[in-house]
Amino acid sequence: MVAKVITFGISKGGCSKTTSSGITAYLLSQEHKVLCLDMDGQGNLTSFLTGEFDICGVYEGKTTLEAIMDEDVSSYIVQITDNLHLVPSNDYLASLPRRMFEEKKGTSALSKALAPVLNQYDYIIIDTPPALSEHTILSLSASDSVVVMFDGSQFCYYAIDKFLEICEAAKQKGNSKLSVAGILFSLIDIRAKENKDMIEVIDEEYSTLRFNTIIRRKATTRRLGIYGFFDNPELKDALENYIPFVKELKERVAKGQNSKEETTSRA
Repeated sequence: MVAKVITFGISKGGCSKTTSSGITAYLLSQEHKVLCLDMDGQGNLTSFLTGEFDICGVYEGKTTLEAIMDEDVSSYIVQITDNLHLVPSNDYLASLPRRMFEEKKGTSALSKALAPVLNQYDYIIIDTPPALSEHTILSLSASDSVVVMFDGSQFCYYAIDKFLEICEAAKQKGNSKLSVAGILFSLIDIRAKENKDMIEVIDEEYSTLRFNTIIRRKATTRRLGIYGFFDNPELKDALENYIPFVKELKERVAKGQNSKEETTSRA
């Protein structure tokens, strides 16, 4: 067992990166061993999965920042359930670029930090900040696949091409295994008339990349941040739209992995 590392990203806020990565990790953990990595200093994934909002107090000195500096996440893993684990984050992750400069860490620092636990998990899910920062570069440099989030807006549409360029740069500069699993529509307003047009544009410009599943945001899904994943009577309804996506994601990641192995064996 070697974990498949999947990053959720786009250089725009409010596109459901945290919600999608958290729900994906939870659903995968029903059958697989999953580690989540919170690479956003806001720590929303940390709060989302743990229900803890005093992230600076509770997780001080116990976050992805220290794990990257130590180049080993092992000591910083928090157990949510038997199958779902987390390396938390907090505001101090903002100091990552300075710490990396001072300690002369390269873009492989996160890959090195994950290496000791790759054989302990089936999937590693990474949530990234809405910026093309060191946090995002490190995540892409350590990943096998990336899910590009898209909320259907014009601003996010313009962010897709830039983000894909960063993914390609990460691939060319050391992470040859990286592939784009797809573009996931997570629509703010399913009633908006422009959604159909945006789907057609994405299909035309990024042929085959769009996930067939479209996430239609629901009130019960938004309330997951309040009620959480456990003892939540709304949970089934809240997760409904993500179940087919996770199935599709697993298929795409497996297909991408098989293609890489086939290419390697032929070489």
